[in-house]
Amino acid sequence: MSIKVTARIPASTTNLGPGFDVLGLALELYSTVTLEICGTRSEVVVSGVDVDKIPSSPEHIAFQAVETIYQQSGKVQPKGLRLTIANGIPAIRGLGGSGTAILGGLLTANVMCENPFSRSDLLNFASTLEGHPDNVAASLYGGLVISVQEDKHIHTIQVACDPALQVVLAIPEFTLSTQKARNILPKTVDFSDAIYNISRSSLLVACVATGKLEMLSTAMNDKLHQPYRSTLIPGFDDVVDAAISSGALCTALSGAGPTIAAYCLDNMQEVGNSMQNAFNQHEIPSEILMLGIDVEGARLITDNA
Repeated sequence: MSIKVTARIPASTTNLGPGFDVLGLALELYSTVTLEICGTRSEVVVSGVDVDKIPSSPEHIAFQAVETIYQQSGKVQPKGLRLTIANGIPAIRGLGGSGTAILGGLLTANVMCENPFSRSDLLNFASTLEGHPDNVAASLYGGLVISVQEDKHIHTIQVACDPALQVVLAIPEFTLSTQKARNILPKTVDFSDAIYNISRSSLLVACVATGKLEMLSTAMNDKLHQPYRSTLIPGFDDVVDAAISSGALCTALSGAGPTIAAYCLDNMQEVGNSMQNAFNQHEIPSEILMLGIDVEGARLITDNA
């Protein structure tokens, strides 16, 4: 049995416009999760970005992930487990932070239990805990990942991305819960809107797979969720217009928001400055990150078996 295990998990941006709950892209922004046997009392320790927004107790969803592995494997869970999260991902901003925590708990506990589960198994556990597969699949495998849920099993395909593609994130200071962002969505959609999104999401995957990134400006359009969620983000239209005017290929809400992602081949600094200035005009402070696409996915850093 391992005594201490650490995993590094990348953030994700999901939906990518039309691919609601289906498409996810891993980003070069990371959190690390360490699980170790320690004493007789379990605890969760959180450091790094937005610690005031992240629970530091065994009720944390990452610790629930640890417990899931022990329960499903039939192994006896030690009385004293310390789960340490070094968080590098802005919390409750649509960047998959909860998914990275879940994966960290699953990956490290799986090693502690002598690896009874495959990565596919871990993805199924993660999707159940998170409630949808798009962000956890991207963070687990890296790159662009298409996920489909059938019953309780997740089917995924990873698509290699052109390394020239960069993502500029405009991260506003305020948070937006996934539940609030889902509650604003309509219960039904027009047939024409469904066709619109199917066509764009299909085109988006084809654009990335073939390297025809210039067509992303059409492929990233959406009618299912962004028209509704954008109303929760002051300045949304101005930030989008600023990014496109500065040379971005396209933009999309990152996950449920409020972060806005711009996809670029160049002019990243100019795009970021323009997006930040647009938020400033609405008196909303924001952070700009310019990131590449992570292609490795989640990985174990240590395994002291």
